Amino acid sequence: MTCRLQRMPRWLVYAASLLLVLGPAVARADEPAKGENQAKKELRAGAATSNITPKLGALIVGNFVQPEATNVHDELLVRCLVLDNGETQLAFAICDNVGIPRSVFDLAKRLVEREAGIPASHVLMAATHTHSGPSARGTNSFNLDAALDDYQLFVARRIADGIRRAKANLQPAKIGWGSAQLPGQVFNRRWLLKPGTPNISPFGVQEQAKMNPGVNNPNLLKPAGPVDPEISFISVKSLDDKPIALLANYSLHYVGGVPAGVISADYFGVFAERMAELLSDRWQDPPFVGIMTNGTSGDVNNINVQPKEIKRYKPFEKMKIVAFEAADAVFAQLSNVKYAEWVPLAAEFTEIPLAVRKPNEELIAWANEILAKPMDAPKKHSLERHYAQRTLDLAKWPDQIACPLQAFRIGDLGVTAIPFEVFTETGLEIKDRTPLAKTFTIELANGSFGYLPTRSQHALGGYETWLGTNRVEVDAAHKIADTLIEMLERLKKAN
Repeated sequence: MTCRLQRMPRWLVYAASLLLVLGPAVARADEPAKGENQAKKELRAGAATSNITPKLGALIVGNFVQPEATNVHDELLVRCLVLDNGETQLAFAICDNVGIPRSVFDLAKRLVEREAGIPASHVLMAATHTHSGPSARGTNSFNLDAALDDYQLFVARRIADGIRRAKANLQPAKIGWGSAQLPGQVFNRRWLLKPGTPNISPFGVQEQAKMNPGVNNPNLLKPAGPVDPEISFISVKSLDDKPIALLANYSLHYVGGVPAGVISADYFGVFAERMAELLSDRWQDPPFVGIMTNGTSGDVNNINVQPKEIKRYKPFEKMKIVAFEAADAVFAQLSNVKYAEWVPLAAEFTEIPLAVRKPNEELIAWANEILAKPMDAPKKHSLERHYAQRTLDLAKWPDQIACPLQAFRIGDLGVTAIPFEVFTETGLEIKDRTPLAKTFTIELANGSFGYLPTRSQHALGGYETWLGTNRVEVDAAHKIADTLIEMLERLKKAN
C-alpha cells in the first residue's frame, strides 16, 4: 500500500488518506447521527378485548326483578386501549356491566400494575351500564366489606388480561379526537309534573319530579334537566392509517328492548361492532376495537314521552338504531380529525371524603315496620319494601366514604372519571369549565356508588334522589366537579 501511494500524485495521496480517515463519516453525512432515532418521540397504541360473559343461570340485574340468564344474544366484553408516548402509559378498560364496585376494579388494577407495569393511577376502568348483564356487585351492593365472589374475581382477572393483551399489541400510532352531534336519541327522563299531581315516593313524600312518567301523560309540565347531544371520540390509527381503536363517549343511560333472561351488551356493544364494520377489515390483525363509554347520563334515557306517534320496536331493534346512528355520526366526522404522531400524556388520581346520607331513627323505625309486614300485605308504594331494606343497609355504612376521582390528559384533551351515575348537568359543567381545549366524562368509573344528583335536583325529589338510590351528601356533585377541574388544571401544566 505504501509503494502504491508513493507512485501517486501528491494531491491524490492526500485525498486518499483523507478518505481513509473520514470516509465513513462523509459517506453517512445525510443520515441521522447515532442515537438520534432513539431520541425521537413516538406514540404507540394497542387495543384488545376480553370476554366477561357469565355462565347461563346467572341473575340479570338492572331492574328490581332479576331473572336468570337463559340465552346470550351478544357476548359481554372488556374493551381495552393502551397508549404509550415513551414517557407515560395510559390504559382504558370499559366493561359491559351495569356497575362494578371499587373492590373489583382495585383488584384488577393491582393485577395490571404487577403484571403489565402500568401504575394503577394511570388505568381508567368503567362499566357501560348495560341492564342486560349479570351483577358484578356481589349479592348485596351495600355490603362494602364482602369477600369477592367467583364472578367478581373472574371479571377482575379478565380486565387485567385485556389490558395486558392491549399492551402486547402496542405499535407506532397516531391519535386524534373530535365530536359529533346526535340530539334525537337523548331525552331527560325526569319530568316536573303539573301542580297538584299526586307523586308520592316510597317514603310517603310528595315530590315534584318523576322518573319515566309515562308516554303522553297529561300531567307533564317540562323536563327537570338538560341533555347532552355530543358524542366525543378518540381515534387511534397506525402510521399507515390502519385503524387501531376508537373510543367514544355519549351521555345515554342505555337503550334496552332485550327479552327477559337474555344477556346483551346493549347499544354499547352494537356501536363497537358497527365501528369495526365502517373502519376495518374483518381479518385485520390485531383486530380493531370499537369502544363506547357512558357519559353523564344518570337522568337521561332514550324514551321520548311526548311522541307524535308511538312506535313499537322488535327485540334489539332500537339499540341497533341508536348504535348505528351514533356510529354513522362519528364516522362522518372522522375526516375532520387532525392526527398527531406524539402527544403528551398525563394522569392524576385522588380521593375525596364524602359524607354518607344516613337514615335517622324515624326512617329506621319506618323501615323495620314495613319489613315486618307479610310479603303480600297491601302497599302504599310498589317499591316500599325495597327501600325499607335499602334504608337499613345504608344505616350500616360508615359516616363517610372515600370517593376515587381520576383525570387523564391526552394532548389538549381531558378525560375525567366519576364512580357514580352522574346527572348530565354535572357533565356539561365540567365541559364548560375545563381548562383544556376539550373534556368529556366517563361515569361509573373506578367504582359504583349509586346516583349523583345535583343540589337543585335533590330538591325536586324523584327516584334518583331517594335514600338508597343516592347514598352520599347532597353537595357531592359540586365537590366532585370542583375537584376534577382542579385536577385538569394541574394536568394542563404537566409536561
